[in-house]
Amino acid sequence: MTEDIRYPIGKWVRVEQPDAAVRAEYMMAMSELPAALAAVLDGLTEAQLDTPYREGGWSPRQIVHHLADSHMNAFSRVKLGVTEDAPVIKPYSERDWALTADNRAPAAPSLSILEGVQRRMVLLFESLEPAQFDRTVQHPEHKRALSLADLLGLYSWHGRHHVAQISAQRARNGW
Repeated sequence: MTEDIRYPIGKWVRVEQPDAAVRAEYMMAMSELPAALAAVLDGLTEAQLDTPYREGGWSPRQIVHHLADSHMNAFSRVKLGVTEDAPVIKPYSERDWALTADNRAPAAPSLSILEGVQRRMVLLFESLEPAQFDRTVQHPEHKRALSLADLLGLYSWHGRHHVAQISAQRARNGW
């Protein structure tokens, strides 16, 4: 069996009813994401920042911008889930968003966005009572409800997943 470099830490696995300790681990990973991302990008040249991690994949620069885009959307989704009853969340085309002109910009603004969004999202998750993690949002693409606990686990995994892609690319290319 060959290793799938698209998923260096494996695909996201939903944890049914994560307890307080698991939720705390997820929040810690979310808090650490901006620093981990900055560290894995440190020292990359402009050419390396624009080198896709695999054929047909995104470059480290695109990944940074994608994480900012994705986690801004995540924060809105979580906030809707906290403040509304089972809202339908709006999907978006990650591929199309990755092709917009701002995704060719330096990574620093997206790192700043990610730092702020992660901090706000973790503060919001930390403020929830345990029962609130069962609140849901409706994701039309998944055709099912996702709990706030699911969103916490998913976006915790998402950040680690993309940092691992860049880290593995650096190792494969000797950067």
